[in-house]
Amino acid sequence: MKAWHLGRYFSVAALLGAWMNGVAADTSPAYEWDSPQLHIRLEPRTPEQMAAFYEARGFGQTMIDILRAQCYITVLIENLSRDILWLDLAQWRFTNTDGEVVRPDRNYWKARWQAMDVPLAHQSTFRWTLLPEQLDFRPGEREGGNIVLPRLGKPMRIHARFARGEDREGAPIDVAFDAVGCAENPE
Repeated sequence: MKAWHLGRYFSVAALLGAWMNGVAADTSPAYEWDSPQLHIRLEPRTPEQMAAFYEARGFGQTMIDILRAQCYITVLIENLSRDILWLDLAQWRFTNTDGEVVRPDRNYWKARWQAMDVPLAHQSTFRWTLLPEQLDFRPGEREGGNIVLPRLGKPMRIHARFARGEDREGAPIDVAFDAVGCAENPE
């Protein structure tokens, strides 16, 4: 991985986290998982926070209305191990009491924005805020971005799997978060 790549994504997560915390009082809990190999923090974002973030970047009302209806979780990951860890969102599972929750991936959003003739600058800004679909990260590196899920009104279980090692030959690291809720606007 090139150094600029890591810096870009970590700065995105830091920027999002700092800016979002200043947008509105966040009453949603953060979820954390720690081990000697890995630290993960999940921070649900309110529809108001996300709408304000994108509105400040000039997104049109139709796009903002679509985004406001989603469930956003900002994910911050730090590799504390001595191995390369492999982020692959295809290996993450999202479930609730009804079963699997399907996460729209980058290709879904790209097609949706293109069908709406959303300006390329806004498509790029939206893509820039997402957690990468796949990424290797080295010992000590940090990664962050948003996961966008449908807002279904039920808590979710998030199971994340990280392959380990240069050739992904190491035992995977499995992380589970139970009862993760989508953030709601303060009343």
